[in-house]
Amino acid sequence: MTQGACLWFTGLSGSGKSTTAAALVPLIRERSREVTELDGDVVRTHLSKGLGFGKEDRDTNVRRIGFVAAEVVKHGGICVASVVSPYRATRDEVREMIGAGFIEIFVDTPIEVCEQRDVKGWYAGAREGTVTQMTGIDDPYEPPLHPEMVLTTTDTTPARNAAAVVAFLEQRGVLERQTTTVDVLAG
Repeated sequence: MTQGACLWFTGLSGSGKSTTAAALVPLIRERSREVTELDGDVVRTHLSKGLGFGKEDRDTNVRRIGFVAAEVVKHGGICVASVVSPYRATRDEVREMIGAGFIEIFVDTPIEVCEQRDVKGWYAGAREGTVTQMTGIDDPYEPPLHPEMVLTTTDTTPARNAAAVVAFLEQRGVLERQTTTVDVLAG
């Protein structure tokens, strides 16, 4: 059976998780691999509809996404999950649930940059006091201690980050390495 994997993008709101994932998914599909996309914002409108933003509800949301991702991985698929998932312990639960196919990708973007990118107005609302439980402002974000990858978004493009993830997946044997003209000439 083909090796499954869950690429779990975590980071602050506005860090570039979904943008990087959107650049990555077509690259994986080009390799004839099935991809299931689980974006935290979209999941909240369906599978996690009605959940709030307190710790218990956030943990429930993350666990639900983790359960679906684990099923995809178990059946040899690739799941790309873009979820703030602010609490380390809950991400670790998801890692345990998914197993060896879990690949944590920390999108490490300074909060100031995330605030500049804030199209939803959440950070501004948190600063004004009209939005509460905003991760990074009045609710913590616990960065991963040992992610498989760390991506930055201030000094590169989503396409370059996506290419770096593809290279990582090739190294891990999740994707077959593509032979290029340079490889053929060097061989």
